[in-house]
Amino acid sequence: MSKRIDKSWLVVESIENDEHNRCVDLFSRPDGTYGFEEFRRDPEDEGVWTPISYYSAVAYTSREMALAAARKNVAWLYERRQRT
Repeated sequence: MSKRIDKSWLVVESIENDEHNRCVDLFSRPDGTYGFEEFRRDPEDEGVWTPISYYSAVAYTSREMALAAARKNVAWLYERRQRT
């Protein structure tokens, strides 16, 4: 788990890109809010997911709102949605 996702937060969905080198984690917090963070995985990092953005500080009132914000802010996730 990333250093940017608090241990008390529960990842409810992890969405990877087609190349499996980027992902977005949607998570819930104990206070009932949701958030998301974007990660990358590179061979030189031995496959460890590394946070690449600072989205996790923002709180949303629902999972759906966090997902909509992720789709708006993460280019590859937005493009993936447009293809489906």
